[in-house]
Amino acid sequence: MSGFSTAWLSLVTAVRFLTIIPVPVSWPTEQNNQSVQAGSLLFYPVVGALIGGCLIAVYLLTGIFTDGLSAMLLLIAWVIVTGALHLDGLADSADAWLGGHGDKDKTLNILKDTHAGVAAIVSIVLVLLLKLVLLAELNANLMMALFIAPVIARAAVSGLLACTPYVRENGIAAVMLSNIPGKKIWGSLLGISLVLILWGGVNGILIILSVSVAVVLFRLMICRRIGGTTGDTAGALIELIEVLVLFNFVIIEQLR
Repeated sequence: MSGFSTAWLSLVTAVRFLTIIPVPVSWPTEQNNQSVQAGSLLFYPVVGALIGGCLIAVYLLTGIFTDGLSAMLLLIAWVIVTGALHLDGLADSADAWLGGHGDKDKTLNILKDTHAGVAAIVSIVLVLLLKLVLLAELNANLMMALFIAPVIARAAVSGLLACTPYVRENGIAAVMLSNIPGKKIWGSLLGISLVLILWGGVNGILIILSVSVAVVLFRLMICRRIGGTTGDTAGALIELIEVLVLFNFVIIEQLR
């Protein structure tokens, strides 16, 4: 398989996994190909950019409505385009952390449970409310925030997966992480950081610092509790980083 074919299949795999955006069904994703699976991590930020582009399109179409209604429609589109995949991870993680009572095995067992408890419902409601309020608060920086938040969140997760043990041998990302292109991922993260700094200057640096601190603390928390990461905790991180980036943009806008 040529390098171009592998890269294309990795992109298709990333889009199919992280979104409900249709891709040409005639292109096989070769789910059992480790290089394709591992390479898909490099395209997580690209998928974030694709999601951001969809959100900007929705914003442009809903610009005639009030800020509150436009924010609600944006939030609905955000959930739909991702298939609520990351919200599911957030819900499972919240249930596991509350119900696990500090025990690794119990936490992992709850993470596998498909039933939603109180913590799952509350976490989803709170995150969606936060996103809604933050979207309604943004004005001049809204389109930039809609684009950057999904990109940074998925870049953060690719970094997390590149440096954190995966605790389930037969988990959804086990094959992907068995042949992970670590150097390429760190190179892409550095490139994204440089672009953000060139674009936003001090504001870009603050966003990078806040996200980096959040990822380090999140990694420390999950490693202490379960010894690494799972697909659910990775999904939870995406939701939390998106909220954090939106919050950064609100602060930036209000300080002007």
